[in-house]
Amino acid sequence: MKILLITPPMVQTNAPYPAMPVLAGFLSAQGQTVSQADLSLEFALALFSKQGLVQIEEQCRAIRRPSNAVRFFLEHAPIYQQAIEPTIAFLQGRDAAIGWRIARRDLLPEGGRFASLAPEGTGLHDEEVLAERFGSLGVTDRAKLVASLALDDLADVIREVSQDDFHFSRYAERLAVAARNFGPLFHRLTAPPTWLDQLIDTLAETALRHSEPEQVGITVPFPGTVYAAFRIAQVVRRCRPDARIVMGGGYVNTELRELSDPRVFDFIDALCFDEGCAPWLGILGKGPKVRTLTRQDLRTASSAAAICGAVARREPPVPCYDGLDLSRYFNLMEMANPMHRIWSDGMWLKVPIANGCYWHKCAFCYVGLDYIGRYQPPAVPVLVDRLLALKQSTGLSGFHFTDEALAPGLLRRLCDELIARGEPITWWGNIRFEKGFTPALARRMAQAGCIAVTGGLECANDRLLKKMNKGVTLAGATRVCQAFSDAGILVHAYLMYGFPTQTEKETLAALEYVRQRFAAGHIQSAYWHRFALTVHSPMARTPEAFGIRIPAEEPDIAPRFARNELPFEEPGAPDHDRLGRGLRRALYNYMLGLGLDRPASAWMREGDVC
Repeated sequence: MKILLITPPMVQTNAPYPAMPVLAGFLSAQGQTVSQADLSLEFALALFSKQGLVQIEEQCRAIRRPSNAVRFFLEHAPIYQQAIEPTIAFLQGRDAAIGWRIARRDLLPEGGRFASLAPEGTGLHDEEVLAERFGSLGVTDRAKLVASLALDDLADVIREVSQDDFHFSRYAERLAVAARNFGPLFHRLTAPPTWLDQLIDTLAETALRHSEPEQVGITVPFPGTVYAAFRIAQVVRRCRPDARIVMGGGYVNTELRELSDPRVFDFIDALCFDEGCAPWLGILGKGPKVRTLTRQDLRTASSAAAICGAVARREPPVPCYDGLDLSRYFNLMEMANPMHRIWSDGMWLKVPIANGCYWHKCAFCYVGLDYIGRYQPPAVPVLVDRLLALKQSTGLSGFHFTDEALAPGLLRRLCDELIARGEPITWWGNIRFEKGFTPALARRMAQAGCIAVTGGLECANDRLLKKMNKGVTLAGATRVCQAFSDAGILVHAYLMYGFPTQTEKETLAALEYVRQRFAAGHIQSAYWHRFALTVHSPMARTPEAFGIRIPAEEPDIAPRFARNELPFEEPGAPDHDRLGRGLRRALYNYMLGLGLDRPASAWMREGDVC
């Protein structure tokens, strides 16, 4: 069977999104002929090219009342068009020499995004900031930051001429967020295409000509990939009407479990849920139909019934990168922060070590879903064999372990095996700030190649951590963060605000705790997320235990498309929107090493933009 796997726009540009290579590895092991097309990368490269910028200029000149960003672009369009392809070549690592010109700041125009180099109120000049961060020898990193800010300027222009459709990590996201009804997506898909839609269609047609598939799999990880995924499916229907089209991925797993709208199957043949391998065996006729939803299922059963069924335990597949030119991916560095850059800078081979989450108890998480709640650790010697095989086949030694949470016991065995083999790799991944991560284990992880960890501090408040069943305390998290930092491992903290019953005082105390961790050097990067209640979380089953009420949903007036985030009511809740703005201002400065001596309350004043 000839199978084409597609990643739609827009996800990252520095490495393939993991779903496609992981599934390719599984299907290849089943004897299938698999091709891969990363249309997210192709879309970005087409836009950030001389021809792409010429087309963007044409779109800008049609705007009656252009913004300052558009006027700046039009004024400098010839310079952008001349410099864009050398800049992308530099970010791809193909032309290091041009980095000297970029770092000298005489190649690329500098629009509004460059104001972020020296935040207002710091009293610093942007060149002082660059000199402090990169000195006289950090030419490559300095050039990466300058080039990334220039691309951000261009992305702002594209966003304006596309009426807010385009973002660096999402396309037409508003059509898929909380999309209870498929109607808006359907109408947009059947309307005359925009200029960006036409580009997606052309890229999809090219991929189909090259592979001539009998089956097409499209991963849909986020809301910002949904519209493009359906556009691509539409092209497949037109160009390869006999090909079977299957969609899966994170958005499908979390949002479409209650789907009842048959119009979805005008574009695709099947949705597959959870880890994907077992559903694909059924699709290929090599196993029973399991966790797969088709139009026929809507006629004969509920969505929930159709996607049930036991799934056999198996080792996570070995990713396969065959057919992907890894040299075409390009790196970005949007902030001069050593930890924050790690997501967008560097070619990381993304590998899941274990299925599911070993903790799977957090009250706000998707723990009821199979791919989270069913934990399966691997045999460590086999895992290391696979990592080293990937290193040999790709020539790359950097790995991002994409597990929900890496268990300390598993990591200890992995580190021992890596050290015993004596073949160096570099890696990072997500952990829980739990007591199992001792200073001795942190040092062992560093010796085995770990450079960074990410983990959830959530609301950074002991009462709330206990309420959400996180299984960690602030005192324990402090010790873990210090252990990693002392071992030379960078730390990023995921933070949450607006959790039910969280008070303004607790929010300010959390910010103070985070300030202390930055000031002590225990964490280097962080991000605040606004709490969202999801239908798959334990909280949704017992909202009264968390002091909230879920209003009765209005009856569906049309067949259902997506359902995930639930609205809720919390009497007496503080103004989390105002607090969130202050939290983000503070954190942005902390990551630049600024404002660490200011009291937490100072960041909450409206108009304080430092």
